[in-house]
Amino acid sequence: MSKTDSLSRRKFLGIASAAAGLSIIPWRAHSSYPSVLQNTGKPDSNFGGVQVGAITYSWRSMPGAPEDIIKYCQQTGISSIELMGDVAEKYAGIPAGIEGSEKRCKWRLSTPMNKYNDLRKMFNNAGINIHIAKFSPGNWTEAEIDYSFKAAKALGAIGVCNEIGDDPCKKMGPIAKSNGMVAIFHNHLQPGEPGWTFEKFLDYSPANMLNFDVGHYFGATGLHPNGIIEKLHDRIISIHVKDKTGPKDNPANTNMPWGKGTTPIADILLLIKKNKWPVNVDIELEYPVPKGSDAVAEVRKCVEYCKNILS
Repeated sequence: MSKTDSLSRRKFLGIASAAAGLSIIPWRAHSSYPSVLQNTGKPDSNFGGVQVGAITYSWRSMPGAPEDIIKYCQQTGISSIELMGDVAEKYAGIPAGIEGSEKRCKWRLSTPMNKYNDLRKMFNNAGINIHIAKFSPGNWTEAEIDYSFKAAKALGAIGVCNEIGDDPCKKMGPIAKSNGMVAIFHNHLQPGEPGWTFEKFLDYSPANMLNFDVGHYFGATGLHPNGIIEKLHDRIISIHVKDKTGPKDNPANTNMPWGKGTTPIADILLLIKKNKWPVNVDIELEYPVPKGSDAVAEVRKCVEYCKNILS
């Protein structure tokens, strides 16, 4: 049995709490934040016990200030987000056009957390929870990585996301644990490489968790993502959902409007619902926005797609 297989969530919480000397932030946004009722005028995208949300990258084609994102969440009915780090840092006052890693590092290490607290309150007051902050700090200095976790905690997130890889998984896990948080890693097409496994990266630290992109996984391998979810659900914080074609389809490995690809989205959502696993489901809009539409309208379609399956 590998270290990954033997690690339970309960054990990790004990390790992290002892190491940090404080209570870890509640594991799951949707288990620690009650659903917002529709009659409050606030969004609620918890369907059948499964928290559906979106990564704010989905609205990259549109204005991206916090006020804009709140409006998009309200228009799509989304109550949980993975917030891109540039949105948070711009709100916190990072100088426009700042150049040089030393200047960015100096700004980060001198920035108080009050602006991030304010940003959390802005979203929470609108009925929206920031459950992950995607600062992508894997190639930052250790001091900056520590800053990213402190900023994420101020935002109300349970951890910081980065693309998966040896260096970030080795660096971020210990720093996450020291902050009583988790380091969350996102895959692209790497699972299609011969011999590639998620366990290698999880075994670097008990604080390392996954943001499992089921669309990229299916597009690269053609394998049903439920195999990974069933095996590693204890280490999966969230999944990115998109509809793609498989490697043997024509066209192959291509982002499609939901319902037109071959990714088994319904199977994935219903597996999480059936087992009541506390895995957040985040929509990542990657297919081209059709003429006459916009990213908000398309994300809304994806929310309804999930709702129809789960409700």
